[in-house]
Amino acid sequence: MRFGDYIRLSFDQLRRRKVVTILCALGISIGCAAIVVAMSIGESAAKYSEMQMSRWFKLDEITVSPQSTGQSGDPSAKSEIDEGSLLTSQKLELIRTFPHVQAAAPMQEIGGFQTKLTNGTTSYVQVIATDLNSLQAFGHQMRLGAVSDLPQTVIANFGATFGYVDDKARQALYDKLRLNPYDDEVYKQLENLDRLPANLYQQSIQFVQYDQQSGREYLSPPLRVAGVMKKPDSQTDNMAMNQKIMYVSLETAEWLRKQPGFRPIESDSSANMVSTTVEHYPLVTVKVDSQDNVKQVESKIKQLRLNAMHNLEQKERLKEEFAMMRTIALGIGLFILFIASISIVVAMTMSTYQRRRQIGIMKVLGANLRQIRNMFIIEATLIGLLGGIMGVIFSHWIIWGINGLVLSSGAEASEVLFIAPWIIPLGMFFAIITGILAGLYPAINASRTDALTAIRRD
Repeated sequence: MRFGDYIRLSFDQLRRRKVVTILCALGISIGCAAIVVAMSIGESAAKYSEMQMSRWFKLDEITVSPQSTGQSGDPSAKSEIDEGSLLTSQKLELIRTFPHVQAAAPMQEIGGFQTKLTNGTTSYVQVIATDLNSLQAFGHQMRLGAVSDLPQTVIANFGATFGYVDDKARQALYDKLRLNPYDDEVYKQLENLDRLPANLYQQSIQFVQYDQQSGREYLSPPLRVAGVMKKPDSQTDNMAMNQKIMYVSLETAEWLRKQPGFRPIESDSSANMVSTTVEHYPLVTVKVDSQDNVKQVESKIKQLRLNAMHNLEQKERLKEEFAMMRTIALGIGLFILFIASISIVVAMTMSTYQRRRQIGIMKVLGANLRQIRNMFIIEATLIGLLGGIMGVIFSHWIIWGINGLVLSSGAEASEVLFIAPWIIPLGMFFAIITGILAGLYPAINASRTDALTAIRRD
């Protein structure tokens, strides 16, 4: 018997038992759809989380710092710097020569400050001291002006150009909130104030610092905004506006420290580190050409007796968590398929008893056991294939419906679910395998039917 004959006979039997065929295929389709949808949700969540992590954390950058050793016996003791592991300018130049390193530059957080323009409006920014000429190598593109390392100049990122408001107007809204903390209209007005853009290019700005003991306000000498960066492509408008950063050169940071009454706020992590000079640095950021090469560069940096930290560990931990989620989702789908396979076994076993006379006649006409088994197995396979196709269709409808609800709630298009190409063959595979395995017992049972007994009884 040829393969085409098996297919023709199997289709004929499935067509005669339409109701049973549809019910069996429907059970498999539910299991297949459960696998596809659950795996798609897990895959979409993993991709979205990775995208969000890439927006907030630089996965291709390494933060390098000197090695420190704590004083034994006192857990509250501050760390000390081993002079042999200082992050010197010589080591920085050596790091820049490593393979796969695109850029390496000091990145010292000076602190968060209020900034004031000549028109009296103010905002809040984070100030970072670095080698300004390396900003473009780190992926920062200029929208206005150009990178300049001239003294008393700053480079503003996209978010730093927003939120410049008159202090009296802002304070008036805060006073309203104190009177009525549940006034949504005031919250919206404050949010709109933070979205107001300002033209900072070539503007003169001052950093403001308050002395809590004396209550005095200290202003830095004026600095000029030499350039404004573009919004990163990987960030949304809201995300970019919330990251307000101004970059100054290492020399400008030292100049600010020497201003009377003005002391940039040092973070706790750098309190015991040496000051930013041309001799050694508290922190250096290294830009690697690809995430795949981060660990290789990290290993070389540690050979220089330096600490190296990156965010890939968080990404790998996230992958492990979502891999577990996919496994659970796959297990739920397989359990549903197992329940559906029972219906196929019952339906095809009943079909075996109903077709005893047909099986007996086939045996009398010369059909062997293998041919009869194959006929029943192919029938079960076709049921699995039909259920798989229905399951894929159902899963697309379900994903489409979920995405409609997500988008209607005001979410971004990047938050919608998708079905990865590899998930559909996986769902079809399990649907077909379920049909085959469910058809084995009825097929063996049918092949053992005694021909003469079946014909005489029927």
